Amino acid sequence: MVVRISPSSAPPRARLRVFVGSGAAALALAAGSVVPGVPLGAAPQQAQAADSGGKTLTVAVAQSVDSLSPFLAQKLLSTSVSRLMYDFLTNYDAKDNHAVPGLATKWEPSPDKLTWTYTIRTDSKWSDGQQATAEDAAWTFNKIMDDEAAAQANGSFVTNFKKVTAPSPTQLVIELKEPQATMAALDVPIVPKHVWEKVGDFSKFNNDTAFPVVGNGPFILTDYKVDQYVKLKANKDFWRGAPKFDELVFKTYKDQDAAVAALRKGEVSFVAGSPALTPAQANSLKGDKNIKVNEGPGRRFYALATNPGARTKDGKKFGDGNKALLDKRVRQALFLSVDRETIIDRVFQGHAVEGKGYIPPRFSAYAWEPSAGQALGYDPDKAARLLDEAGYPLKGDRRVGKDGKPLDLRILCHATDPNDKAVGKYLKEWWGKIGIGLKVDCLDDVSVPWYAGEYDLAFDGWSVNPDPDFVLGIHTCAALPAKARASAATDNFICDRTYDELYKKQLAEYDPAKRAELVGQMQSWLYDSGYMNVIAYPNAVEAYRTDQIKSITTMPEAAGNIYGQDGYWSWWSAVPANGSGDTDGDSGSSTGVIIGIVVAVVVLAGGGFLISRRRRTTADDRE
Repeated sequence: MVVRISPSSAPPRARLRVFVGSGAAALALAAGSVVPGVPLGAAPQQAQAADSGGKTLTVAVAQSVDSLSPFLAQKLLSTSVSRLMYDFLTNYDAKDNHAVPGLATKWEPSPDKLTWTYTIRTDSKWSDGQQATAEDAAWTFNKIMDDEAAAQANGSFVTNFKKVTAPSPTQLVIELKEPQATMAALDVPIVPKHVWEKVGDFSKFNNDTAFPVVGNGPFILTDYKVDQYVKLKANKDFWRGAPKFDELVFKTYKDQDAAVAALRKGEVSFVAGSPALTPAQANSLKGDKNIKVNEGPGRRFYALATNPGARTKDGKKFGDGNKALLDKRVRQALFLSVDRETIIDRVFQGHAVEGKGYIPPRFSAYAWEPSAGQALGYDPDKAARLLDEAGYPLKGDRRVGKDGKPLDLRILCHATDPNDKAVGKYLKEWWGKIGIGLKVDCLDDVSVPWYAGEYDLAFDGWSVNPDPDFVLGIHTCAALPAKARASAATDNFICDRTYDELYKKQLAEYDPAKRAELVGQMQSWLYDSGYMNVIAYPNAVEAYRTDQIKSITTMPEAAGNIYGQDGYWSWWSAVPANGSGDTDGDSGSSTGVIIGIVVAVVVLAGGGFLISRRRRTTADDRE
């Protein structure tokens, strides 16, 4: 499941909106009644779970929930909650991302790879006591295939499905139209049929009207208050074993400094930031007693996206994007006027790696970078020449079109993300020097103008899963909305036949090296088109209290992130500290390591190396 930063960018859908080193080959062929929740007040130090007297792990987050329905959820927080509530057919190993059993214990293709058979485990039960079966999985996939409203978040995973059946409670069979290399990476939460078949309009049901919510994941959703908190309790019957904490709470803080202050006072156990801590916040916490700052290579990219002209699947245009951006020369001129190195050094203060391709270097098998002759480096003189060629000459200090109007643009900015605001100031300066005006629109919720196509550019970003299929699929024609202003799986209304053909080929390619080559060609097309300017790959920078959390798993385990993982490993594995002052969490391989602002070389799956001296992360995520 991917994740995104915009209307917010996950998978992980992590649109924010969250996907492979040696795992690529493994992915190819590897074997009720309403019970009101208890409202959360001010979280006390060493908070106790209200229903059991056990330990509560409270996570401070800056992002809002877009939906608690796994059929609609796209933001990182929302999709992370879905991962905790519902099991997937398969999961990603925390060490190297290879496919491991989830609800399915094994999966096998037919010789022609057009039929996949999954064996469903017999030790998974829904929290209301009913057995989880293959019928639940078949119903989930068929619902996404047959109901466009239910396909909003995960529709791209089933577009190639021909038929899904459950011949027995332990056997799921998926028949494909064409071979599909992602059959061990179907990031779709499986829901209980006996509960969800009662839902009427999937586009309006947010799964937040009856608690506890029936699930079979490591945690059960027990309460939710908009922009206040999400509460979950440990599923004592989870087949992999019960979580160590009795309760998990995601508590919303619109002010990130307030969240950091809450961590210092022991009112929360963990701070994820928005989703990362700023360099100043991270530095201020280093050295504090009982607080550990964890930093590792992130799974996100931070980018500028242009509006190529919002349209529906049947070609109906809508929105008010500036028509100047329909010219590739104008788009490339804008990107030639962005100094990425300055943004890395001054905004991220070294806590990020300079952006190149669409897939972060953490996933070495699919990472790509432009050739020397292809690279759009910082070159305002070349940008000016392109604008002249495009018919926007400089008159005085402003670029003017054939209609005599100055070239003025708008960019959507996330109000809760300090990076967007800081980069926005630089863009106004740099683009102003080449004669382009810029208005930075910072909003609490950018989804309304985004889905309406009422923007020119936007700060964008996604958390990428070990398998890149989802974040590639959001730029296909199939992801466009069926009707104007409707939320959809598309990121920025991109639709191109060349790109779609490459997408189809990579989806059907089982050879890891050949598939990686096709994925590279897709990234090259996105780069040359000027639609997506990947500025940075921010690091995951987060902090937790060692007197509340004794140990917790990062992903990758060697040096990775805790919040927003491609799975539930962090919160499922977290071990409570014995009591106040217990700092045993400072040792042990599963505990987040302190990296800080230093040069670090991280060995990734498949033997690749990520050399990173620049670090940090972005805003609101879609997964």
